Amino acid sequence: MKIHTLDLEFRRRGMIASYLVESGSDLALIETGPDSTWPRLHAALAELGVKPGDIRTVLVTHIHLDHAGAAWRLAAEGATVWVHPAGRAHLADPSKLLASAKRIYRERMDELWGTLEPIPEDHLKVAEDGARIPVGKAEIRVVETLGHALHHNAYVVEGNVFTGDVGGVTIGGGPVLPPTPPPDIDLEAWKRTIARLRALRPDALYPTHFGRIENPEAALDELGRELAAWAEFIRAGLAEGKDEAALVPEFEAWATERLIAAGVDEEGREAYRTVLPFAMNVTGLVRYWQRGAA
Repeated sequence: MKIHTLDLEFRRRGMIASYLVESGSDLALIETGPDSTWPRLHAALAELGVKPGDIRTVLVTHIHLDHAGAAWRLAAEGATVWVHPAGRAHLADPSKLLASAKRIYRERMDELWGTLEPIPEDHLKVAEDGARIPVGKAEIRVVETLGHALHHNAYVVEGNVFTGDVGGVTIGGGPVLPPTPPPDIDLEAWKRTIARLRALRPDALYPTHFGRIENPEAALDELGRELAAWAEFIRAGLAEGKDEAALVPEFEAWATERLIAAGVDEEGREAYRTVLPFAMNVTGLVRYWQRGAA
């Protein structure tokens, strides 16, 4: 069994990955990236001598466009797309998903993400927690991993865990940070997920942003600390009577100082800001705390 990391070169190198799992003559793709990087995904597969039509199994960790945006293209080539039960309807009819993204990104929607077309029902399958999906002689196990989104799975292959966003973001070997955009952030669920990932005793983690992590225990510890620190920063600000508009620049400055302290240079900090837009992270955590207060 081989795992190939495909750099989709979103905005720059080392930002969004797809992972090709090769077992004998069978292939599975975990994460498709956005529709906007389809040409690069096509080229990366070609470098391995693979055509999109050779892939019959596609798994997305969740339905956010940077993870599942090109899934419809692989379905059009004949692949079956596996997705969390709560995400299936949105890939069958992506109109609400697209409308929500267009409200956020407006005129930059096409440039950043491209589009998302409906996937026919006969090319969609639900990836239930605990399911085992064969790929050649290998087996991909589904692990439900909530906290970042209500429709999030991780996938386990021979000790390798593909964590999507719930295992954190690390760029260029930098700190492991939590993506906390709206609307589904659930800190308690995320803590349980971190414990569940740790209990798998993985040999390596494969976050979508970006690349293999060979010390999973340390990475999960760092993720847990950062998630708690981010959440407390926002909670404390709200308790002081600050609103979201006031918290965004304060969080940006605070998070930037933490990256500098961790030794991340300006290019690296810009890459983190691209993958983890500070304003969206604030919004997600503000909504979490406001739900708890309601």
